[in-house]
Amino acid sequence: MVKTLPLFIDGKQVVSKTQKFSDAYDPSTGEVIAKVPCCTAEEVNTAVSAAKKAFPAWSATPVQKRTQILYKVRDLLIEHMDELTHLVALENGKAWAEAQGDVLKAKEGTEQAISAPSLIMGESLMDASLGYDTVLYREPIGVCAGIVPFNFPAMIPMGWMTPICVACGNTIVLKAATFTPQSALRIAELYKEAGLPDGVINIVTCSRTEAEILLTHKDIKAITFVGSTSVGKHIYSTAAATGKRVQALCEAKNHALVLDDAPIERTAAGIINAAYGCAGERCMALPVVVVQEGIADALVAKLKEAAQRLTVGKAYDKATKLGPVVNAEHKASIIKWIETGIKEGATLVLDGRNHTVAGAENGFYLGPTILDNVTENMTVGTQEIFGPVLCIKRVKTFEEGLAIMNRNPFANGSVIYTQNGYYAREFVRHTDGGMVGINVGIPVPIGMFPFSGHKESFIGDLHTLGKDGYRFFTETKVVTTHWFDEHEIHSSEVSTWDGTI
Repeated sequence: MVKTLPLFIDGKQVVSKTQKFSDAYDPSTGEVIAKVPCCTAEEVNTAVSAAKKAFPAWSATPVQKRTQILYKVRDLLIEHMDELTHLVALENGKAWAEAQGDVLKAKEGTEQAISAPSLIMGESLMDASLGYDTVLYREPIGVCAGIVPFNFPAMIPMGWMTPICVACGNTIVLKAATFTPQSALRIAELYKEAGLPDGVINIVTCSRTEAEILLTHKDIKAITFVGSTSVGKHIYSTAAATGKRVQALCEAKNHALVLDDAPIERTAAGIINAAYGCAGERCMALPVVVVQEGIADALVAKLKEAAQRLTVGKAYDKATKLGPVVNAEHKASIIKWIETGIKEGATLVLDGRNHTVAGAENGFYLGPTILDNVTENMTVGTQEIFGPVLCIKRVKTFEEGLAIMNRNPFANGSVIYTQNGYYAREFVRHTDGGMVGINVGIPVPIGMFPFSGHKESFIGDLHTLGKDGYRFFTETKVVTTHWFDEHEIHSSEVSTWDGTI
């Protein structure tokens, strides 16, 4: 039986009054598993009102008491690990180990938020000016909104967005991804079980039309977003124009530079993991390898051999190494990109377009694909595909490879494979990538560091996670205090600068 999903507003599951629903699929079988409401504008406003109502009491709750709830959330995530892993695999299509990693990253973000008492501490200076003491406090900003993509249904809403937001004393309205909302809805129930007050977290599912309300609503103070660059720019320009702070994590086309001295076996293993993990549906995937000509043929042969060994299958089959993509529409988009690459002149080394899985013929499967001899003027090697497609660009020198990478408009991550310390250091100094890997294919840092994309991959001033995350979800208040001594208490004169000089 196909279930109809609720909204989560003011601590309760709410049946939407909408007449519009979208299908959510099990990508492994192609079957519809849920009806997702496109909620009404009134319901979005109700969610914001619930968050606004909850804010005064929650923001006044001491931070240590807030983080005690997050301790309980962490424990519940561990207790329900298998359930949540299966749910991520079921609705998103990640292979089991990848789905478990998605939940573990939600746990990591929660653990990072538990550090809030020390990370939102302010600063102070006695006698900043003689007799004048100054203290800086960090305070919550109010009701925040999160707009979530489909590709990490646990990590992004409940690891990147919610934990630090609420640890800092804010409340949040999440617009969950229409394709994959069930993981966030389930984890919101665990927050309630842990003792989070009603209204602190609210989750809606809706179209862009209703989501637009969040960008201009007078009670929303900040927007955190993960998705495409075009939408990120719209969100930033619209929300910032109404005085909101915005962080927009956008598209990527991460490149790895492979030098002649790189050990081919281990390098190929790292690239395979980075290119095809999560079916390539991650903004820190590695879809392009820029390789020196001296080892290009050997590397491509090794990549093809390794890719062909990947087990493609149902997400919740623990033997699977490459699961399906999220839905039929996205599969068709990836196939179109592969065909575009062939038309543009790339060499098709490995073709995953017609891959099927026995017993799951209606699943949204693509096998690993490799396109060689991709050049800068080919869109397939420049634009984000978001699927299991690896492009190979050949270069003569380190300098040529680095220049090609830096000319790409996106700069989420960049990687170099080499045993040469000089070139590794030069790469770190001169790459445009915000997250850099030396022999690390997916250089996403642990959550105490920010997820720091650059160029067209990020719009805003403060990144998610790390100290940036706490700065984004708080605002500073600076208090200067002066106590009159026996002489001054009788004075009738005050300096124009009154303690500021």
